Amino acid sequence: MIKFTTRFTKALMFSVVLAMVAIVTTYSQSASAWEPQKPVEFVVMAGKGGGADKAVRLMQSIIASDNMAPVPFTPVNKPGGSGAEALVHMNGKKGDNHTIMFTLNSFYTTPLRQPKLGVDITTFTPVARMAEDTFLLWVHTDRKDINNVADFVKAVKAKGNQWIMAGTGKNSEDNLLTDFLNSAYDLDMKYVPYKGGGKVAKELAGKNADSTVNNPSEQLGFYEAGLTKALATFTPERLPLFPDAPTFKELGKDFVYFMQRTVVGAPGMSAQAAAYYTDLFTRVFNSDKWQEYRTKKSLQGDLLTGEALMSYWKEERDIHRQMLIKMGAIN
Repeated sequence: MIKFTTRFTKALMFSVVLAMVAIVTTYSQSASAWEPQKPVEFVVMAGKGGGADKAVRLMQSIIASDNMAPVPFTPVNKPGGSGAEALVHMNGKKGDNHTIMFTLNSFYTTPLRQPKLGVDITTFTPVARMAEDTFLLWVHTDRKDINNVADFVKAVKAKGNQWIMAGTGKNSEDNLLTDFLNSAYDLDMKYVPYKGGGKVAKELAGKNADSTVNNPSEQLGFYEAGLTKALATFTPERLPLFPDAPTFKELGKDFVYFMQRTVVGAPGMSAQAAAYYTDLFTRVFNSDKWQEYRTKKSLQGDLLTGEALMSYWKEERDIHRQMLIKMGAIN
């Protein structure tokens, strides 16, 4: 019979323990949920200072301050071509688990207008719809002759095609709303696009434009400073922040329009990464800071994820296709 010495027995036991620890560690790592291993690029389909940009930077700060992720999320603005720059960039990130994007409705309209981009939004990974943003019709407070939509229509008709409506890109959301106003009230406003809703808001505040259809988050600062005023809203009901601004439905024009604010993953993102980001942005959505922001900026809409979000994209794309056909932007 072979007898082990105490020293050898201890060494053997130590080796066995190390082996067991290695096995358990390996199993735990393989069984654990996916997490990003490097900074996440957070693409914004718009310029700095607009509603999308402000929302992304708030979400970034919530993730960082509440230690929700092991890596930083880095906003990258790609506003070119009414979102075409961002869409092409994301389309080229197939299978990338470290690139996400925050969308506007140009997510629908730009691929419809520019089929040569080769972008199919149904190939993108649905993560989370964080809100639906609202639109209002704005003018400068120095226009004492304009206090309602009837006054607005009268003033626009007097100025004709010299009336400048500032917006965020050709055939963008703002362009669609301008087209609606021109058609509904027999107007001939000149639509002038700029890069980003923040720039658009500044153009009105600086009297370089006659009107805008900014989101509240873009125009709120100038409104609170007494530089601009809201005449009407494109929502089903009046907004609490602007109780004196009627809806266009109240005014006899049955037209409601929202802008999606959605986090999107790259085409071919892994299921594990998609699940991670969906969980992360669900927590962001439910945070006190995001809910306070939603209230302050008059954001609407519940959280949407997964297949429900994909169905929403398809429905909205069809709606925008018909809108673009009606305005002559596509066949």
